[in-house]
Amino acid sequence: VQLQASGGGLVQAGGSLRLSCAASGRTFPTYAMGWFRQAPGKEREIVAAISWTGTSTYYADSVKGRFTISRDNANRAVYLHMNSLKPEDTAVYYCAVETGRTYYQLSTRDKYDSWGQGTLVTVSS
Repeated sequence: VQLQASGGGLVQAGGSLRLSCAASGRTFPTYAMGWFRQAPGKEREIVAAISWTGTSTYYADSVKGRFTISRDNANRAVYLHMNSLKPEDTAVYYCAVETGRTYYQLSTRDKYDSWGQGTLVTVSS
């Protein structure tokens, strides 16, 4: 299972970025998919997550109204559209996939068993 995240970069405050993450390798289920982030000196935290069917989503309070998560099951991909970026959004962003069905909530880190390598997002003030 390989997850390739891309789309990070340097952007000014108020700007936008679109992160992408595609799963490759042997065929495996991609149930819930999510994005986490880790800023320097801080723990990894959930940003957004989406259920297998796309009917359920979760957003951290800090990104509600600014970020949108979506997925493309045909291509086993998940996206994070980030608008109105703030300097506090600066972090390494990781995509994560639930390949073995669990009953954890979307926001729970333990729900995800496969992780991408991370892509750096830097927001300048």
